[in-house]
Amino acid sequence: MTLGRTIRDAREATGLSIQALSDSTNIRVTLLAEMESNNFAHCGGDTYARGHLRNIAVRIGIDPKILIDLYDDQHAIASQRIQDSLAENNVLNVTRQEKSLSWKIPALASVVILILIAVVQIVISNQGISPSAQPVASSKPSPSAQVANTPVTLEITASRGNSYIDIIVDGVHVEKGSIFQGESKSYKGLTAISIYFSNPAGLDVTVDGKLLPALGGQNEEVRRTFR
Repeated sequence: MTLGRTIRDAREATGLSIQALSDSTNIRVTLLAEMESNNFAHCGGDTYARGHLRNIAVRIGIDPKILIDLYDDQHAIASQRIQDSLAENNVLNVTRQEKSLSWKIPALASVVILILIAVVQIVISNQGISPSAQPVASSKPSPSAQVANTPVTLEITASRGNSYIDIIVDGVHVEKGSIFQGESKSYKGLTAISIYFSNPAGLDVTVDGKLLPALGGQNEEVRRTFR
């Protein structure tokens, strides 16, 4: 999928119009439309384009790294120059190499097969005289891997009033509507949870078990993303 299509799909999933996205990011509607059409020629270069993408990602509830990686792969000037240089030096054209190497490939394949047969025979012989089986390494994930996979949890309690809420979990819309005083709602995501409140002063927000300070005042519109 192209970078432009990814941006457009994520924006539509959040329910934002292109005008609303322009208002919240201070990026011109015409430039946003070009970016969603996979045209980044008028972004002002790679640095400005990456800055726009980070700004957009926060508003549409998607990991900025996803957009930056797609941009670097599909549009970055450095990447295009490398591809052009490779093409000019015939690195991408292997027709001549195939002719010169055509006789070497069968010979090399034969050598590899003989080596593999010898290795297998050695392994079988060693297993036959091995006094005991070698200990098997534990497949238990390392602490760092467990930390990387820690999910994000969010709990909203309407303690002091009603509010309109809009919730996006891992880039997917899961809730859009009102929460009334006395109600509580909980959400769990693998990477990120984005929220919109129309009355944050009436709500208690707990992220990963930690109660946050008030996210805004009475009837103030607030957007936040937690990872």
